[in-house]
Amino acid sequence: MTNEQEKVNQWFRKYGWNNKTFFNRPHWTRRDFFSVIGAGVTGSYLTQRYARAAEVAAAGVTAKNTAKNVIFILLAGAPSHTDTFDLKVVNGVTPTTFNPTNINGMMFPTGLMPKLATHVGEFAVVRSMQSHALVHSLSQTWVQIGRNPTAALGNIAPNVGSVVAIEKDKERKPSQIFPTFVALNSGGGVGPGYLPANFGPFKVQAAASGIANTTNSTGQTRFTSRLKLMHSLDDNLRTTGVNGGEMVDYDQFYSAANQLMYNPIVNQYFGFSTADSLRYGSGTAATTLGNSCLVAGQVMKAQQGTRFIQITSNDGWDMHQNIYAAGTLPAKAAILDNAVSALLSDLKASGMLDDTLVVMCGEFGRTVGPLTAAGGRDHWPQQFAFFAGGGIKGGTIVGQTDAQGRDTIDYGWSQKRYVYPEDIEATIYSALGIDWTTVRHDDPLGRGFEYVPKTGAFQFYPVNELWG
Repeated sequence: MTNEQEKVNQWFRKYGWNNKTFFNRPHWTRRDFFSVIGAGVTGSYLTQRYARAAEVAAAGVTAKNTAKNVIFILLAGAPSHTDTFDLKVVNGVTPTTFNPTNINGMMFPTGLMPKLATHVGEFAVVRSMQSHALVHSLSQTWVQIGRNPTAALGNIAPNVGSVVAIEKDKERKPSQIFPTFVALNSGGGVGPGYLPANFGPFKVQAAASGIANTTNSTGQTRFTSRLKLMHSLDDNLRTTGVNGGEMVDYDQFYSAANQLMYNPIVNQYFGFSTADSLRYGSGTAATTLGNSCLVAGQVMKAQQGTRFIQITSNDGWDMHQNIYAAGTLPAKAAILDNAVSALLSDLKASGMLDDTLVVMCGEFGRTVGPLTAAGGRDHWPQQFAFFAGGGIKGGTIVGQTDAQGRDTIDYGWSQKRYVYPEDIEATIYSALGIDWTTVRHDDPLGRGFEYVPKTGAFQFYPVNELWG
């Protein structure tokens, strides 16, 4: 363990993640309130103060700026790192069908994921990543917001995709009608937090028919007349802001949804053929992850304003029992292998891979060495993160673990410590040209929202080694 990591560990042991809560910050006192009232300033002024354009402060760091888009795949349930992207062969335990193969210095289970094996030269793996916690819901939220959900601002922190959406909003063209942030198969995904609702994820299930309810049974003419009637009746309630931000959000939702109505390009890119679905599936059966990856590639190709897509793989990676049984890891790995390999192939064929960063990880890893008495693997902090496209140097391995994959023995990057979810967040922002040191001052009560949170022990940074 390096001195840098030991300093980090000592700080965490002393302070943990118990930062000040969201409401423990400078606030309006009773004296302040009556002073304002006495000066004739209305309550509406107070409510609007923090809804105004954000005052943004940043250190002015140099971002990589090598990607235009991001596809983030959350492997919910936490896959075993030592059986997949940090393969460790355990004699008498690892199935021979995994066919471990050294591909340009990367040991890979070619028998488990044969299609991704052909893409080894196109993706990079961080093997020195560790999770802060071993609770599914907590850690899944953590990787989506890049901070402790129970710490300061955690309860109102936006999804990384929402930060991308608000940063890239100024780059949208009037002709672009797709939401900036799309979430596929992510019904339980984190939303926009305190940011306006129009920067939240557009949550949809991938379906062959595209997006449901984009036509009306009474016809377009009747639909348009009804919409005009609605505007004539309540625009003054929804668009003036006198009724608060929630009603403004409601109006923006209507406007965004209306752009998707009766527009042929919507289902052209959100829909798909049976043949394509099978290509992303098993060849004989479609999969939810496969359909989501298929739609993600098509939506990015449409260039209709979408810049961040989150996909959640709810395929059952929480493998406490019978991990090597036919229906467990081999079956789930096949779903992943087919879907992600097809996504990389199609992005490359369309010329989008250079501009699109693909990031994939779970919320933590799994126990190493021999299996448990139940024939599975339990929760473990060591894990992996997968990167492809967006200027990443394919075939790169950042970090090295011990012979069993229990812990990191070589961190493999400039900070000489573990890579944390916050570092992954900073890496995504840097790839997109976003200053990860940005602090917004539009959060409630004006505490200041850091895109990537700071600790007293160290700073989080992009893993620049991924670019070679």
